[in-house]
Amino acid sequence: MAIEAELKAVIRDPERVLKALEERYGAGRAEVYRDTYYDAPDGSLMGADRELRIRTVHGPDDTRTVLTYKGARVDEASGSKPEAETRVEDAQAAHEIVCGLGFVSRIAFEKRCRNYVFTQDGRQLLATLVRVPEIDGTFIELETAAAEDDLGPALAVVRSVLTSLGIGDEDLTTEQYTDAVAAVRS
Repeated sequence: MAIEAELKAVIRDPERVLKALEERYGAGRAEVYRDTYYDAPDGSLMGADRELRIRTVHGPDDTRTVLTYKGARVDEASGSKPEAETRVEDAQAAHEIVCGLGFVSRIAFEKRCRNYVFTQDGRQLLATLVRVPEIDGTFIELETAAAEDDLGPALAVVRSVLTSLGIGDEDLTTEQYTDAVAAVRS
């Protein structure tokens, strides 16, 4: 399973970062993600730092749904996790299958995103500007796929792109949106 080599940061000047992304990589793609995270009834999936998610993405030209499983973190500093993801044809059927297997919905929320896909140092990267209506702030997620023995070099490329956007180590966060949304709702 490939590792999602990812760094996430709080953006202190969203307008400046947006302008830099647009100048370098074009207009980006505005999308709304509707995420539902599932867990075992006893909480053992999330308790083991694993994730099972169904995400429906509403874009300007299409709507698609993906099923994602993320294993436990392989790098505590970045929060990078092994990830397997596949597109599903029928979102409702996917939810029914996951529930039929005994999983329960733990949390669902919306992310408003602008995505930029580009290549840097031979790697395909995805930069996503994120706003979660229930959470204060704007975030950037920058990711690329890596093998476990390639995680360090992959994260170095990700970090260099963030640095070029004026985002430093002090801006990085490993807090998950699921935890932040749950805290706001409690």
